[in-house]
Amino acid sequence: MTTKPLEVGSWRDLASVNSKRSFFLAICGAVIGLLLAGYALFTARSTSTLMVPAEDVALVNQQPISRSDYLMQLQSLYNVELSLATREQRQKVLNDMIREELFVQRGKELDVASFDPDVRSALVNAVELEIASDAITSQPTEAALRSYYQAHPERYASEGIMTVEDYVFPANGAAVSEAIDALKIHAATPDLIARFGGKSSGKVGDEEFYFAAKIHLGDRLFEAARGLPQGGASAPIEMPDGIHVLYMQRNVKPALRDFAAARDKVLSDYRNERIHRLTGGDEAFLRKRSHILIADDLR
Repeated sequence: MTTKPLEVGSWRDLASVNSKRSFFLAICGAVIGLLLAGYALFTARSTSTLMVPAEDVALVNQQPISRSDYLMQLQSLYNVELSLATREQRQKVLNDMIREELFVQRGKELDVASFDPDVRSALVNAVELEIASDAITSQPTEAALRSYYQAHPERYASEGIMTVEDYVFPANGAAVSEAIDALKIHAATPDLIARFGGKSSGKVGDEEFYFAAKIHLGDRLFEAARGLPQGGASAPIEMPDGIHVLYMQRNVKPALRDFAAARDKVLSDYRNERIHRLTGGDEAFLRKRSHILIADDLR
């Protein structure tokens, strides 16, 4: 069987120019290009579409309601998997999530966050939680926790307890040294102190935790008191109201807890410090990129 030779200039003769063929191929290329452009346009993010993506269960004004959130809500509300949930249960959860999204969108339109303190507070908390999520969920190594524990031993010690007397003598009292010598031999009594011209300041006297004694005595007197042994008297301490002498009746100093006993608190403190650093860094970044004007009288 012989093959009929192609006519010069025919449709199938690729060696020659054919206007009909060229026009047809141009139309085909244009149609294919339009189809691809339309697909890209209607499937791009943030564009209007009539199809719900597979990872979502609904679109509310093009805002997605994710399938994972829907399944979590269904599990939380009815404690059932999607395949075991009734139609009424599935519809109830979906309607609740759509209603929530509608109200959220309306709140944005009304700019509720600009004047409602509860909404503003919730937004701030949400942003802080998002910033801190890495610090909250990450698990530090044991070496990092031990290093933090060793760097802050004062945080993991038991609270000290003291029973101390604070006696005040006149600024020009010559008998202060004699009073201190007497306290080294005899127990402190009001009569003994009065014999040398002194009296109790009334700031302390009962058994107190270290932090309470520090509040009542003040920093300077507390630092002198915390190192005293039981039955010990301090050196004279000059203060604006006279010369103070401290007498320690009982001093139970703080004891450092071992790492195993303090581990939970170490972990909590470690995470809180990381969260503080992260939120502080983000706040500094937001301030740097923002234009903030402050009233003259508050600068």
